[in-house]
Amino acid sequence: MAVLTDKVAAITGGSTGIGLATARAFRDEGARVFITGRRKDALEAAVAELGNGVTGMVCDASVPSELDAFYRAVREQAGRIDVLVANAGIATVAPLGEVTEEVVDSMFATNVKGTIFTFQQALPHLNDGASVILTGSTAGTRPDEGLEVYAASKAAVRSLARGWALSSRAHGFRVNVVSPGGTRTPGLLELIPPEALKQAGDGVPLGRLAEPKEIAAVTTFLASDAASYVNGAEFFADGGYAQV
Repeated sequence: MAVLTDKVAAITGGSTGIGLATARAFRDEGARVFITGRRKDALEAAVAELGNGVTGMVCDASVPSELDAFYRAVREQAGRIDVLVANAGIATVAPLGEVTEEVVDSMFATNVKGTIFTFQQALPHLNDGASVILTGSTAGTRPDEGLEVYAASKAAVRSLARGWALSSRAHGFRVNVVSPGGTRTPGLLELIPPEALKQAGDGVPLGRLAEPKEIAAVTTFLASDAASYVNGAEFFADGGYAQV
């Protein structure tokens, strides 16, 4: 039997990259999946690609009222949320000396504020025993030059998970973090020149960057009942980059 049969999953930032791969993996494992994205065209393309069992809604994760509307739609159509993946995030290269207020505000609005409200606004809709998965990053423990602000935002995500995991007994959910290393997503391919991508892959002990489906596989495990006693943990899917 598929490991997510009859589960209802909500994924923010599900229209591209790791979020899209996660939605595909969840669908293949039997879940009914709801995804968000800020760009209508990308979201519609993702839903068309994924087909039956996946519903999309335009939503900015940094706007609580839009999250409320998304969760109401999930509740009306599916009745509950069994798996919540707070995946929406952005990265901007900003070397020390070139950091602007706009860069700080935009990354912290999506990566930190967005994660907080993605979880908080979902609380009334989480089923007993729900799995909540936050997308972190190896940058949170091993920041690369120019990505210090991004790294700080992802370190905050890890800290939030630790705190929220303490509420598991009272609220019946568990909270974990998946922290990818460099992954061949559209966002990374747009952010880093090809020669730098090769260099980044060479710096990984496995000798390459990850594919989005490899990160999605870790998230799928945490979403499943096989991870029912995993709480407050950070799972690195980075080929060893931040480990050795």
